[in-house]
Amino acid sequence: MIHILQINSVCGIGSTGRIVTDLHSLLVSKGYQSTVAFGRDIAKSCEQTIRIGSSLDNYLHVARTRLFDEHGFGSKNATIKLITQIRALNPDVIHLHNLHGYYLHIGLLFEYLKQANKPVIWTLHDCWTFTGHCSHFELVGCARWKSQCYDCPLKREYPKSLLVDNSKQNYIRKKRLFTGIKQLTIVTPSKWLAGLVHLSFLQEYLVVVINNGIDLTVFKPTSSDFRNRYQLQGNFLILGVATVFGENKGYQYFIDLAKQLRTDEKIVLVGVTEEQRKELPPEIIGITKTHDTKALAEIYSAVDLFVNPTLEDNFPTTNLEALACGTPVVTFNTGGSPECLDNTCGLVVERCDLPGLALAIETVRKKSKEHYTTNCRKRANDLFDKNSRFAEYVELYKSLTKDVV
Repeated sequence: MIHILQINSVCGIGSTGRIVTDLHSLLVSKGYQSTVAFGRDIAKSCEQTIRIGSSLDNYLHVARTRLFDEHGFGSKNATIKLITQIRALNPDVIHLHNLHGYYLHIGLLFEYLKQANKPVIWTLHDCWTFTGHCSHFELVGCARWKSQCYDCPLKREYPKSLLVDNSKQNYIRKKRLFTGIKQLTIVTPSKWLAGLVHLSFLQEYLVVVINNGIDLTVFKPTSSDFRNRYQLQGNFLILGVATVFGENKGYQYFIDLAKQLRTDEKIVLVGVTEEQRKELPPEIIGITKTHDTKALAEIYSAVDLFVNPTLEDNFPTTNLEALACGTPVVTFNTGGSPECLDNTCGLVVERCDLPGLALAIETVRKKSKEHYTTNCRKRANDLFDKNSRFAEYVELYKSLTKDVV
């Protein structure tokens, strides 16, 4: 029986954690043996897991990052134990996801991977793999990652360093560790990220694009009392959703849009903090973060338009969730965000163009949500069903293990 080991920072929590557990469930249903190794929080929706290290290991790794900017080079003992467990499991394929997240020593792991000479798949969910510090750099327009990171303008951003800028040495170490692996295949959820990989020190590897998928049994047009609950009957509703609403997710653009709304228009933001919610203008309804996917589907279905003014992103699943619920999407031309759309289900606006964003919203309102709904649903069903997308991973596993008995 072919055995797949996935490694990720979390298991069943957040977008990458759900990707890991959804893939695990599909593998088990197809007769594969599947194990998930994870580094933080608790495991959800997975019965075969390995916890990498402990909460104390996480805290010590955070301290190492904050003081010395050596993210990915802590958790030494936890990683040594993990490697011992991997040797005992002897998986046929090792599938890496997010290796950042304060839980793993990438030096020890990649020394093992080079020695083990097993097929490795690495799904990149952001840019951290080929930079000296940051996970995204679009916000500041930095291009140092193409040749040599140094003097990082995002030192105070995740993974935050309070004192030292070690981006130059981190870049050199990563380049040495991550290159020269004989059986490594890189997967990216977007064509945009694949293009960046081809420009980075990872360009020696085969890059396969597999879009993220979503659960279409959950994200679908869903009736609810959402409008009545918030007394929003008769209003044109604009929705924004984020795990954390900061500058990079376009929070300020919603604040600025609120100043231009008609009297019958409202913005709903899901994912704000309590502090943000208290400071929002009356034109914006703030809802704190929720892990309840059915509740999210109800909100996506109740609104007229989903707006994603993201300033840095890979392939946001929020766009897909909105489409699946029959709601058109307006997004900035940022990263891979526009790749899920065509002109039948939404509009793309140039990055940071607030007047263009307002015009796109007005265009959708004039045509009405109903003009787009059928095409939104069709696009989600045709392209972003998680079972179809994850089946592409299964085919990739098959191609890498065709000689395994």
